[in-house]
This record gives sequence, structure tokens and C-alpha cells, in this order.
Amino acid sequence: MTHLDTRAVHAGRQDLADLGVHVPPIDFSTTNPLPDIEIGGACYEALATGGLPVPGGTYVYQRLWNPTTGRFEQALAELEHCEQAVAFASGMAAITACLLAAAAEGKRHVVAVRPLYGGTDHVLSTGLLGTDVTWADPADVACALRPDTGLVIVETPGNPTLELLDLADIARQSGSVPLLVDNTFATPILQQPADFGAKLVVHSATKYLGGHGDVLAGIVATNAEWAEKLRRVRAVTGGILHPLAAYLLHRGLQTLPLRVRHQSESARQLAEWLAARPEIDRVYHPSLPQCDPTRLVGRQMSGPGAVLAISVRGGYEVAARVAGACELITHAVSLGGVDTLIQHPASLTHRPVAADAKPHASVLRLSIGLEDAEDLRADLERALKRA
Repeated sequence: MTHLDTRAVHAGRQDLADLGVHVPPIDFSTTNPLPDIEIGGACYEALATGGLPVPGGTYVYQRLWNPTTGRFEQALAELEHCEQAVAFASGMAAITACLLAAAAEGKRHVVAVRPLYGGTDHVLSTGLLGTDVTWADPADVACALRPDTGLVIVETPGNPTLELLDLADIARQSGSVPLLVDNTFATPILQQPADFGAKLVVHSATKYLGGHGDVLAGIVATNAEWAEKLRRVRAVTGGILHPLAAYLLHRGLQTLPLRVRHQSESARQLAEWLAARPEIDRVYHPSLPQCDPTRLVGRQMSGPGAVLAISVRGGYEVAARVAGACELITHAVSLGGVDTLIQHPASLTHRPVAADAKPHASVLRLSIGLEDAEDLRADLERALKRA
């Protein structure tokens, strides 16, 4: 197998030479000509029920299938060591499809481990999609399973305080219940959950996969059986990823290894510096020994990632002033882009999370970009002193 960096450049592009092009084409067609009624009907039946395009047939309608989106799916599946992938209009659309696919088989119970992204936590906690959740500690997943459990859902590193989970252990506890892992923070460059037993690997592709803050998307890498289930949900709910977004994401994969590794190294440097600052109570980053007591970095992850969090002395008031005092670093939600962002999770991304599970009011989350680490350090130093 070729190196990950090589696959990031070439995955989903194997047929370009045969097409006589160097860059993947974008197919914007919302509808496609039907050769005849019988072929059109057969193609519609295949795609609407979650199947793949019929060889020599037609794509029928963009809600069912799009070749540009399919190229991105193929590429991401290869990077995640999975058979297939299914792309959606957002990360939450991807999570929703997973929950609906399990519920359609009578499996409405979910076991989940916090912390999770606030939107996922909210959907599970409210039962908005007709699901029932049991929140479990990492060591107690097996005890929380029921006959109607359809999914075990975890995120590692966790959002926003970067808790790490041993995926092999969680998969062992999950048994025959599919394990869904949100791999947004790590990306396939640092972690491939399928290698440790995950059945579903979810990304908010808006983040590192796109990498430039200009595309909204979600994707699930999985096996062929689950991919068919997810495409069936996507076909009837209309959650397919737009071809222009798919093109941008496919392009983003080419530089993903370079971006993630550079950003992770900058985050490591900043984490060490922040840990020694008198204004900081605690730094959360997997590069610090206290944040990775079982040494999963190097065993499960190839690097610590580029997101870190800090607990500021003085609580909410000081944290709010630090976020507002940054000049180079942008005060905004989201993460994974080329520029560094800072935000207050308890007030924003994790606002709907239950009070006993919400991040502390003193916590700020930083997504480290591609700027020079010394410039970022200088900006944070100014902000901390002002606050």
C-alpha cells in the first residue's frame, strides 16, 4: 500500500488519465437523460434504495447520486481504510443519517460517551429523532448496552477538552453493536478508527478535510452494508453533498497531511508554553503527559492534533476578555482551517449541553492554524496580559 501522503494526493483520481483530464471534473447536473424507461427505472430503483450507479446506466437525479461527490467519497474511504463513504450536506446531517438508519431497524437506543460535539449531544439528549440515550463512562459501555442498542457513539479526541479514548477497548465492549467514532479532530492523517474496530467513522468535513473555512459538509466512512443504509436515508431526506462542495473537499485532501502535521506541531509548542503561564490553570492537549496517561498518542494516534483548550484563571469574565483581546487569532466558532480560531465552548458550541456535562466557564478552545507559532504566541501573550 502506498504512503498516506501519496494516497491523499491520488485517491479518487485514478481514472483521470483515461478521461484525458488532470483535475477532477465537476458535474453540476441536477437531472440526467434517461436512455429509455426501463433503464431509467432500474437506475432509479438502485440509487433510491441505497445502491451504487448501474454500470452503463444513468445517475437519474442529483439527490440520489452525483459523480463529483462520489469521487470525494471514494478518496475519503481509502484514507480511512474503509470500503465506502457517504457524503452529506453537513456533519449533523451525517450524524442524523446514522441515527435514522439504526432506528429504521428498531434500534433506537444509543450508548454515548461524553464529551461530544454540542450538536450531537443536543440531538441525543433531546430525543429529537426518536432515539433514547444512555450516557456512559468509557469503562462502563458494555454495562449500558441493551437489546435495542443500535449505536455506541464516541469522539476522540473529545470536543472541546481533548479527552482520549482507547478505541480498541470501546470496540471490544460494544461487541456486535456498531461503534461510531467522530474523527473530526484527529482526521485520517492522525487516526484511523476502523483499524481499531469502529464500524462508522464520521467527520464534520467542514473542518480539516476542507481546511479553508469555505465549505460545509459531513461524511461517514464505513463498510458496504452500512453505506447502503446511509445512502437510502440520504436519498429520501435530501441530505446529499453538493458537487461544488465535494470538489473543494476532494481538493482539500491533497494538502491535508501537510496542514495537519504543521498545525499539530504548532499546537504542541503553544501547549507547552501555555502550561507555564501564570494566567492559565490548565492546558488540555494530548501532547502533554497528563492529558494522555495511557499513551494513546503513538499507539492509536500518530500525533496529538491541532486543537487545544485552556482553563483561564479568573473564570468566565477573564476568559471572555482573553477571547475578545486576541488580534491575530479570530474569535469564531468552528476549527480546522488555515487560520487560528478561539471560542468559548460553554457559551457557543456546547451551549445546549446539560449543565452537569457542559465545559467549565473558564475554558477556551483554540484551533491552531498555519500561522507562525511565534506570532500566535505573541498574540496570546498580549491577550492574556490585557485580560
